[in-house]
Order: sequence, then C-alpha cells, then structure tokens
Amino acid sequence: MRMPRGGRMVLGTCLCSLVALVLYLQTVTKPDVEPITSTTSTSTHPPLGRSGRNPLRSLYNGDQDSDQSYAQSALRGRRELLEEACLSQTRKRRVLSPDDLRHLIVDDKHGLIYCYVPKVACTNWKRVLMVLTGDGRRYSDPLAIPAHEAHVAGNLRTLSEFPAAEINRRLRSYLKFVFVREPFERLVSAYRNKFTRSYNEAFHKRYGTKIIRRHRPGARPGAAEAGADVSFREFVQYLVDPRTQREEPLNEHWERVHSLCHPCLIHYDVVGKYETLEPDARAVLALAGVQGGVRFPASGKSARTDREMAARFFQDVSPFLQKKLVNMYRMDFLLFNYSMPRYLRTP
Repeated sequence: MRMPRGGRMVLGTCLCSLVALVLYLQTVTKPDVEPITSTTSTSTHPPLGRSGRNPLRSLYNGDQDSDQSYAQSALRGRRELLEEACLSQTRKRRVLSPDDLRHLIVDDKHGLIYCYVPKVACTNWKRVLMVLTGDGRRYSDPLAIPAHEAHVAGNLRTLSEFPAAEINRRLRSYLKFVFVREPFERLVSAYRNKFTRSYNEAFHKRYGTKIIRRHRPGARPGAAEAGADVSFREFVQYLVDPRTQREEPLNEHWERVHSLCHPCLIHYDVVGKYETLEPDARAVLALAGVQGGVRFPASGKSARTDREMAARFFQDVSPFLQKKLVNMYRMDFLLFNYSMPRYLRTP
C-alpha cells in the first residue's frame, strides 16, 4: 500500500533534518588537533607576528622605502612562482612527519620559522636567530658568535621538538622563510668546504675514504685510509651512484633543498636567494619588525663559489655524469626558478 503524499513529505522532511543533525554533530565534535599537515599562507589569512603585526600585508602592500619595496617585489614574485611550480610538478600530497621538520628553526619571540639550508648563509642566519631569541643575555652582535657555536644542537629550537598541536599552530601563524641558491654552485661550495680543507678531517674519514675506495680503482692504501684528496669528479660519481642513497640519507650539505625544507608541503611566505642575500635578508628582518635592532652580517665575496668557479669544476665531469646530476637536482632548479647552467655538456 502506497503512503499518502502528505506522509511522504513529512517523512522526507524528517530524513533531511536527521542528515543535517548528523553533519552538525560531526563538525562540532571534530578534534582540534590533527596529524601535522601542510599549510598555506594566503593573502586572506596571512601570518601574524607575536606583536599582532601582519608581515605578509606589509610584503604585498609594499609600504617600505624604495630599496625595501624593490626587494619585497622580488620576494612576492618568487613566492608565487614557487606555488605555481609546486602545482605543476607535484601530484601526490602527504602528511608531514616530525623528521621533516628538523631543519625548521623557530623564533617564538618574533613569530618566525626559518628552514636552514647548509651552504646558503645558514651560519649567519643562525647567528641572527640566536641574537633574536636570546634577549641579549649573551650576544647582541651576530658576528660575535663563533661559527661552530651557531651549529651547536640545542642553541636554537626546531619545529620537530614541539607537539603536533603546537607545530600546526606555528605553521599557520608564523612567518616562514627559506633561503636558496643555484643548485650546482651550492654543490661545488659544499665540495670545496668539506673535501679541500684540511680542517675537515671528520668529513674525509666519514665520506672521503668511502668515495676513494669505491670510485678510484687502484687507489694507494694511504689515500684510501685518509680520504683527504677526493676529486670533484669522484664526489659526483658518489652522489649519482644508486648505492649511495640506498645505504643512508644524503648529508645535509649536499641534500636537495626540496628534501630538506619540503616547499610544496610547507608553503613558505618568503623565498630569499643567496644571489641577492643582503637585500633579501634586510627585507625579511623588516617584515619581522626587527630591522632596527639586528643587522644581517655582510659576507665577504673574495672566495665565494660563483658560476665561473663552478664551471671550472664541472670541466672534469663527463657529460654522462652531468646528465645524472641534472636529473638528481632537477626539482631544485624547477621549484626555485634557476636555469640550467650553460657550461653543462649533457647529451
């Protein structure tokens, strides 16, 4: 027997009300703390500093002097290019783990998160953050901090040290920034520092001995034991060898930036570049509201690894190895808008 039309209407109304009630209960009972998630800072919900300042509004309004306005215009463009590259190059999304956050340094006082990348002025940025987070108790000048002390574990807090709810809160509300560098210039700089300096004996023993034994046929016993005269070609062979990453993670000094800082999961508000380090650093400090009290240290350029120096090192690397290295670092070139060097001889 069919139900009268009026009864069907009443029943339908009751069912709709029941569905609405269930959806409401799911919303109000949803937990506030979820697993660590990727976050996006947008112009509608920009991060706020501890003082209530809105650094992204300053970035997009360009309310600084002409020099700062020029630097901030470049920062805006890089941020947008990175977001576009992430959309075009990445397909799968995943949840962040605490291990992904070991390179993200937190300054709770100024509402900053900085992902440090070795060989991209990270020593000086750590010095600056030690001054900013230390209330002037020990140091007021970043250059007064010895370089080795800037890298001591525990001097600065990383995001991985916080519980999930606190991680998510900081990712949502703090100004997040990273500094990057042309990938192969950074790589040559890492090689020069770790394998051509006598004081880096720990790297010679840890990596040099393995590289020479594996990639120098007929090596003298003394060379294999010391690991102190690794050539750049041998270093590249080690990097592209499939066994290298199967055995252990890459050292942070030559690991790709996208693997250290996860720029397609953690959406950085500011992407500074080593090539324009000083104006970009001033712009970051201005956005954080601390430019008057702390200056980013000026760096000497006499021994800096540049494009010409990198080209000289790549002369001894075969086109075959160059192509493998390009494939290895391709994402860093794409995400941070670096063109492939003209000195390469890839097939």
